[in-house]
Amino acid sequence: MDTDSVEHLDGPVDPEVLPAPVDGGSAGVDESVDDEVDESIEHPAKVMRVGTMMRQLLEEVRSATLDEASRDRLRDIYATSVTELGSALSPDLREELGRLALPFAEDAAPSVDELRVAQAQLVGWLEGLIQGIQATLFAQQMAAQQQLAGMRRGELEPGETQGAEARPGTYL
Repeated sequence: MDTDSVEHLDGPVDPEVLPAPVDGGSAGVDESVDDEVDESIEHPAKVMRVGTMMRQLLEEVRSATLDEASRDRLRDIYATSVTELGSALSPDLREELGRLALPFAEDAAPSVDELRVAQAQLVGWLEGLIQGIQATLFAQQMAAQQQLAGMRRGELEPGETQGAEARPGTYL
């Protein structure tokens, strides 16, 4: 078995690429592959690290008084975080992030309120993304458990045929 993948009932699964929900649904569960938009997270650990860092920064911005130099630094951290997040996402999610995380003006340091709003928006988007991942994983786990329970009961999957012992007649 490949060490980069995990064996799953449907075949090997790459643990570094997690599907994200499509339009509030659960990706990979009872959906046609042709109808799915490619929304995936190629590096979920990176998304979690950046999200945790952004949440902590938001708390710091709320509690600290910031001078112009610290606001400039936070603007740079925000821009770098958005870029790093984008590199861990599928093109569709990267585009969505780009539409939501607009850059600050370069000519002046952003106000404390602008920083708070931008970081809160990014943290909220990340939390929604993470909740979507959790819902997708839960739905996949439930589908796998149902499939396993069906196999244990001897039920057949759609498209499978019965074994020779269940067919009437003589086989030559």
